[in-house]
Amino acid sequence: MTIIDLDQAATASVRRTVLEAMWPHLTGDYGNPSSTHALGRRAADALEDARSRIARLLGVRAAQIVFTSGGTEADNLGVIGLTLAALTAGRDRHVVVGAVEHEAVLASADHLARWHGVEVSRLGVDELGRYSVGELQALLRPGTALVAVQRANNEVGTLQPVDSLVRAARAVGARVHVDAVQTSGWMPVVPPLTGAGPGAAGSTAAGAGAAGAAGSGAAGSGAAGTADVAGAGAASRPDAVAISGHKLGAPKGIGALVLPTGAPVEPLIHGGGQERERRSGTENVAGAVGLAVALELAQQEREDLVAIAARRDRFVADVLARVPGAALTGHPSERLPAHASFVVPGIGGEPLLIALDDRGVIASSGSACAAGRDDPSPVLLAMGYPADVARTALRFSWGASTTQDELASAVELLARSAAALRV
Repeated sequence: MTIIDLDQAATASVRRTVLEAMWPHLTGDYGNPSSTHALGRRAADALEDARSRIARLLGVRAAQIVFTSGGTEADNLGVIGLTLAALTAGRDRHVVVGAVEHEAVLASADHLARWHGVEVSRLGVDELGRYSVGELQALLRPGTALVAVQRANNEVGTLQPVDSLVRAARAVGARVHVDAVQTSGWMPVVPPLTGAGPGAAGSTAAGAGAAGAAGSGAAGSGAAGTADVAGAGAASRPDAVAISGHKLGAPKGIGALVLPTGAPVEPLIHGGGQERERRSGTENVAGAVGLAVALELAQQEREDLVAIAARRDRFVADVLARVPGAALTGHPSERLPAHASFVVPGIGGEPLLIALDDRGVIASSGSACAAGRDDPSPVLLAMGYPADVARTALRFSWGASTTQDELASAVELLARSAAALRV
């Protein structure tokens, strides 16, 4: 049976080119980059080369890249580390986090509340999953320490107005953490506050096309995406941006947090002082190399994003036409270019996913981190869906190499599965 993988927002396979680039650093050049002998120096050189390549792609300085074990650690370091540093600097014990953030962000905020007495305000969303700048401004205080928002939602794919949200937070002096885990393979990462490097101009140009494709090709989408990347100086740039390798073809176990050079951040992992005292532990050299190559490949594929988004729009239209009662969740155009999510009232999400799995289609009901739970999606609840409807959620997400024929086959199998379950 042929498998159609439409759950790549959860994880993607390691690209062959990535694996080949990593292999020497898992075998012959396996040294510890902190060692001073030749083997260690070669590892250190490879690590710094990967750091520089990633920085060039993101339009920042190499010193701003902090390697982590993945997106969850990067989110933890951004939310907790920046907040604790802000408290030390005299900011109030108050943070604002989006209501539909990934659990890595929500749990980090909960940790701050339980262990550090920080008051956490939740920023709500509208029925399309979008944050409101006006609502954020109403929650902010003159001493707010941190605002944490995502670039795009992992469950419904909605893109957030990051540029405007950052500006609102900056107006009161709050620091800003952006979770860009779902978008780093599709569009340029928002540059942080300090030191856009030589790649910044190229990243901005790529952003216009990528963000345009992230909608349905509309001019408004492209304009918003360019503003998110270029902005108007420091006022529109966040302090920290989290990315993860396994969402874009690097292996699990590697990610990064992009921080301004010299930004105060309280480390979460203590030890030998690696990563410029911001994240201790022997660095994952092979993973860093893999992340650099995966990001380079993703940037090359951005030229095809208009076609990828067109396939998404056709997939959405076909599902709505073939599956009675199905409704799209999230923004219809301001969304990830290879992501489609639905509710199907009257059919349980889990039974439908099992039926699809039996037919060779891999999909999900939402975040992989919440898989196996019977609770309705907190994201859909925050968007105003009743609990019984939220339990019928379906999420389809794919990669640049997924074909129109595969998507068409998935629609056919989804329609059959839904019809069988309604009998």
